[in-house]
Amino acid sequence: MEKVWESAQAAVADIQDGVTLLVGGFGLSGIPTSLIQALYTKGTKHLRVVSNNCGTDTAGLGILLERRQIDHVSASYVGENKRFEQQLLNGDIEVELIPQGTLAERIRAGGAGIPAFYTATGVGTPVAEGKPTAEFDGKTYIQERAITGDVAFVKAWKADKMGNIVFRKTARNFNPIVATAATLTIVEVEELVEVGELDADHIHVPSIYVNRIIVTEHPDKQIERLTTREATI
Repeated sequence: MEKVWESAQAAVADIQDGVTLLVGGFGLSGIPTSLIQALYTKGTKHLRVVSNNCGTDTAGLGILLERRQIDHVSASYVGENKRFEQQLLNGDIEVELIPQGTLAERIRAGGAGIPAFYTATGVGTPVAEGKPTAEFDGKTYIQERAITGDVAFVKAWKADKMGNIVFRKTARNFNPIVATAATLTIVEVEELVEVGELDADHIHVPSIYVNRIIVTEHPDKQIERLTTREATI
């Protein structure tokens, strides 16, 4: 099956309103910028987004808030986006805040076909409200349900034409688990190689999880918070 698509616009053209969208990235590191921009241009609405955070006012998932394309966000951190804050206060968007490790495990469990698991994180806090509990070895745990999605947007470093993908350093973050947990996984990469050119021992996500690939030759890599110090010389 041909997995390489000519553009991000073509790869997202059939994404319908109301889908659950899983998005890799941490802050602005390893975010699928081209795919998010293509969905922004297309105008897909009523999205239910699952991601570690919702970008900034001008980058990442934050640009989808400009046109109010997102109805619900499940994330572990949303503190860098004033537009998001205002929409939340106005009741224009719903938010589920999830402890970061729990969020990662819920997505990983979804990709592994595990419907639920127990964790001690959140016991005795609002996170536990309405969730089943159980005791193991005298300690209370809460049940967390797995997360899956209709579509996943993934940012990788390299891929071969079969869809085996490799991430680079910090940009790996949530991307590998997101890639496994959706019905349709679309990956944007910086470099596309022939099948057999990637070292099999270095592949992070195998091709069976990848449906579509697009190449971004000049990816936009913004720095979320640029911190510098005065020269000492």
